[in-house]
Amino acid sequence: MGKGNTGREWTQIYAIYGMEQCQTLVFLLGHAVLFSVLSVLFLFYFDVIFHFFQTFLSSPGAARFAAGFSGAVTAISAVCLFFAAANIFYSAGPLHYDMAHRMIGSVNDWSTVKLALDIGCGRGILLNAVARQLKKTGSSGRVVGLDRSKRTTLSTLRTANIEGVGEYVTCREGDVRSLPFGDNYFDVVVSAVFVHTVGKEYGHRTVEAAAERMRVLGEMVRVLKPGGVGVVWDLLHVPEYVRRLQELKMEDIRVSERVTAFMVSSHMVSFRKPSQHVMGPGEVRLDWRC
Repeated sequence: MGKGNTGREWTQIYAIYGMEQCQTLVFLLGHAVLFSVLSVLFLFYFDVIFHFFQTFLSSPGAARFAAGFSGAVTAISAVCLFFAAANIFYSAGPLHYDMAHRMIGSVNDWSTVKLALDIGCGRGILLNAVARQLKKTGSSGRVVGLDRSKRTTLSTLRTANIEGVGEYVTCREGDVRSLPFGDNYFDVVVSAVFVHTVGKEYGHRTVEAAAERMRVLGEMVRVLKPGGVGVVWDLLHVPEYVRRLQELKMEDIRVSERVTAFMVSSHMVSFRKPSQHVMGPGEVRLDWRC
């Protein structure tokens, strides 16, 4: 089994964190095998299929073309389904692990970090990566993982103990659209492939869903200390995140190159909350909430 860019074996990653989106992976693999079998049947029974098409196509050439075209489409579909399954398998483990370490690299000095927050911590890949970084720098800081499900947070705490960073990690259940923390609370706020799932009950491309995602970004900024750093890796909607962060007057907004994850485009965006919020001659208290 191969290694990610961080040098860790894939088998280790899956052994600790398990597999995300198992149902999707099984669905894709099942259909890939089905289409593979069908393409082999097309090859062995081509003459039978040719005669079948000939029953309603007058030209033998047209019938042969139809049979060959059907077989080719079936084979290509099998290849595409196997590729999709492989990309999801890779994205859920090694890529997620590698991107977590890239996100950590967006913060210049972890030794000064006292409190960090992982929004939508899930299985804890990013959460534990932050905890390992705090441990590595000798920091006395802690990282809080927030998730919608209490069952998930309990599982995440177990993975933190396996990784040897249990003393650096705290998990709690909560609503990401109304974070249960005070203003200017965290030095660092991170989130990996999560924000796009907020508001999905309205449909991903609806105005209501976009508004819910913007609420999460507003909450991230609200709980971030002045001078603190936020890093988000997400799918599809990063351009709208950048626009919202610009509206909120964030500084040093940086967007990574495109990375294909879960068969769609993804980017990492990092930003810094200004140390002072002054506009014009007087101070303006900005409302970070949407």
